[in-house]
Amino acid sequence: MTRAVVVVLFLLGACAVDRPTATGRSPAPSIDAVSVAANPNNVLSAVVTVAARDADSVVVRFLRAGTPAFESVSAAVVGTDGTASVPVLGLFPASDYEFAVLAYGIGGITISDRVTFTTGPLPADLPSYLAGGQDPSPGFVIVAVGAASKYVLVIDNTGRVVWYRYFPDGTGLNFMAQPTGHYVLRPPTPTAGDIEPWLELDPLGNITRTLSCVSGLQPRPHDLILESDGSYWILCDETRTMDLTAFGGVAAARVTGTDIQHVGPAGELLFQWSPFDHFEITDLAAADRAGANVNWTHGNSIDFDPDGNLLVSFRSLGEITRIDVHTGAVLWRLGGLRNEFTFIGTSLPAFVRQHGVRMRKRGEITLLDNLGNPAESRAERYVLDAGTRTARLEQSYGSIPGVTTDIGGSVQPLDGGRALVSFGTAGRVEEYDAADHLLWHIEGNAGYIFRAQRIRSLYQPGVGDPR
Repeated sequence: MTRAVVVVLFLLGACAVDRPTATGRSPAPSIDAVSVAANPNNVLSAVVTVAARDADSVVVRFLRAGTPAFESVSAAVVGTDGTASVPVLGLFPASDYEFAVLAYGIGGITISDRVTFTTGPLPADLPSYLAGGQDPSPGFVIVAVGAASKYVLVIDNTGRVVWYRYFPDGTGLNFMAQPTGHYVLRPPTPTAGDIEPWLELDPLGNITRTLSCVSGLQPRPHDLILESDGSYWILCDETRTMDLTAFGGVAAARVTGTDIQHVGPAGELLFQWSPFDHFEITDLAAADRAGANVNWTHGNSIDFDPDGNLLVSFRSLGEITRIDVHTGAVLWRLGGLRNEFTFIGTSLPAFVRQHGVRMRKRGEITLLDNLGNPAESRAERYVLDAGTRTARLEQSYGSIPGVTTDIGGSVQPLDGGRALVSFGTAGRVEEYDAADHLLWHIEGNAGYIFRAQRIRSLYQPGVGDPR
């Protein structure tokens, strides 16, 4: 019996449906207790606690007052020691709900009596949006609303906030879903100048662990990748004092480069790459290395190619670098003063101060070109031939009318040639198709959104979704 068929069996009272096994009849699950509690992180969610016997897993169906049928179902949860805690996400604020539990076991399905729950009102200072479009991709959109905000948010295709989490000291620059089904962000700490680690959150918004760089380096807030084995790839600031008088700078310049670390589940260093071992200070434009503090590389995104090697965007250099994850060797450099490619279909410089570099499939990268055209930031897709060292501009999308974002922004490649673009400080978030048709957008000026990311599920955010 499939779960789709079980919906028909949902009655007002508790009931059980037995199913035979090869050895006779096994008892259907028994639901001994059901309770519901508010989620302290988010009034748009709840936690249903179930005590059951002979159950392999449980789900919760829920009905909002005034709607004719049960509108949704939670993700399945496998319990331990006869109990399970089931998150229920994406609820409406200040609304009355009825919940019921479906317990699945080898002997059938049991359905609990209904329990009631009322959600609280939204915080008065929670940001709000209005969004729409003729053909948006299904699911939800994460909006990383910039360093000034105290909330991280997920909205639906109408702009309704369906998930949020409050941080009293601010959220930092970035907020992302990961392939592991968790969220990450790097909020500021109350003490200036100390280490500011990333935080990992589960779908209820609970902090599950902190993620830092090894050797006391400062984690950068721009990008992070969690692996299924508990390890993670992280961008880190390494600062050295250097005499740059021979290069038009000062004698004791504080030069900051971006290291890439792969850190194991126990905090052990598995891999480290430093630009001080591979780049030259003259890879940076002369005007940018003249001061006492030199922002040398400014790594702002990290991704993998199909071979498992790294693609790193260095904003200050205007460069995308491919790095061997086994040896640390630089395999090629695209853009900037050390560019190794011939660009086709675009004039040089092809992109400047770029953000959000991703490789969805072999030989194809997407990015937000912040200042390649100083009058208009554009989302761009390039097809690379590493053998001939050519990079062909295949697609270029700009908002209408054109906007410029000096900093921030992102491009997320989606299925079917679509892309979701945040134009950073210009306050626009748009989804378009392979023919550059606008399919969905946040209306008006949304304010600074450093990154926008589509996800299909609140229960497993990022699982199966492109980054």
